[in-house]
Amino acid sequence: MTLPTGEQFELETTTSTGDVRATVTAVAAGLRTLTINGIDLVPSYGEDETPPSGSGIVLVPWPNRIRDGVWTHEGTSYQLAITEPARSNAIHGLLRYTEYTPVEQDRDSVTLSATIHPQMGYPFTVRTAVRYELVSDGLKVTHFLENQGGESAPVAVGTHPFLKIGGVRTEDLVLRLRAASHIEVDDRLLPTGEISVEDTPWDFREGRRVGDLQLDDAFGELASVDGTVEHTLTAPDGRSVSVWADDEFAYVQVFTTDSYPGESMAIAVEPMTAPADAFNSGKGVRWLDPGEQWEISWGIRFAGFTAE
Repeated sequence: MTLPTGEQFELETTTSTGDVRATVTAVAAGLRTLTINGIDLVPSYGEDETPPSGSGIVLVPWPNRIRDGVWTHEGTSYQLAITEPARSNAIHGLLRYTEYTPVEQDRDSVTLSATIHPQMGYPFTVRTAVRYELVSDGLKVTHFLENQGGESAPVAVGTHPFLKIGGVRTEDLVLRLRAASHIEVDDRLLPTGEISVEDTPWDFREGRRVGDLQLDDAFGELASVDGTVEHTLTAPDGRSVSVWADDEFAYVQVFTTDSYPGESMAIAVEPMTAPADAFNSGKGVRWLDPGEQWEISWGIRFAGFTAE
């Protein structure tokens, strides 16, 4: 039987903080499981299932949505396939259902590669690769993109990790985002503007309980420290799980749901280099020249401190 997410790559290592394990899928180069000392840091799903709500998948060459699947550059319009029919959008890039090929694998890491070939609405050739590496406090993920075509190509990267702390109700975690702006959207979840979070319900800089939230929202103006942005979920006992990212991931999407299998509530904290409809707005889009390469990283970090 062929699994819905293709080949499964089991990673493991032992570090000063204990045993770290992860499962990476060939389809969408997705993250299916991640644990430290048996503590789940992401909600998992069965190997015979498709990723619920896009859990753990890579979004490239754009994250989120493009209005009507249409984008325009220098007077030329391009029509992408409509992959979110209910809202008439093109969503989550072109490799969501593509099986990546392993190009390097060790006990604690794997690198998967896939090429975006010219197609409807995207007449460019871009090679992508994703490296998953276990580290002492969790996971590091590095994305590599290379324009293998003969003209400049627009690219943006997003990823879709859900987070949890095993043994703690997700509702009881406190979400902190280093974000100073909120992206306003219409009923199709497409941007209409960007506002300061100051004195609004969108200010998560001091933390809000996840169980009190209902989100499918993007944020910008992220505050970085030494070139890294970090967003955190903290348990009542002081333990925390964080998504960190290079500051080229200038946006973050947060999504909550009560329909993740086996979870009373689940939350995704999604680093993105560009917001929704970026191919039209130009925000966060990187144009790679022929032969140009781009490398960016993000990861998941666990802090096991327990308050006295």
